[in-house]
Amino acid sequence: MPLAATLRILGLVFMDTNPLLRKAQADNVLERAALQLQQLLKEACAELQPFPSFPNAFFTTAIECDPGTLADPERGCVVVCEDGELYELEIGVDHEAIELTGSWDPVTARKETRKKLDLHPRDYIIYAYNGLMAVTEHLLEQAGEREEVR
Repeated sequence: MPLAATLRILGLVFMDTNPLLRKAQADNVLERAALQLQQLLKEACAELQPFPSFPNAFFTTAIECDPGTLADPERGCVVVCEDGELYELEIGVDHEAIELTGSWDPVTARKETRKKLDLHPRDYIIYAYNGLMAVTEHLLEQAGEREEVR
């Protein structure tokens, strides 16, 4: 009987020395962690009612998933929305609306767009974890406010 099979029978973990297999195992661990965080984030967002407006936004309800120094400098503001998904939020001026209306109205000229992100599991874990922590803070604040009312 091969050594690996004997070790498995004894309940011992056998790590293959094949580097590609080890990488595949690590990728699977990341994938499972990302899927579990995704589920937790969706559940937490579903509980948060009402979902808060993004600071200084007119039309967007979202919470920033700020990972601090772990953020990708090429990526803009990452937020989690009511559906529990991660988006890149862009806030700017809608020049077409200004041309169509012929005037500059702050509400009409405001452009808020969300771009759904498709992240590698290692990046998703960072943003989703920070998003989950931020949503949890909001849930705790809401629970505290309900307690004060009683």
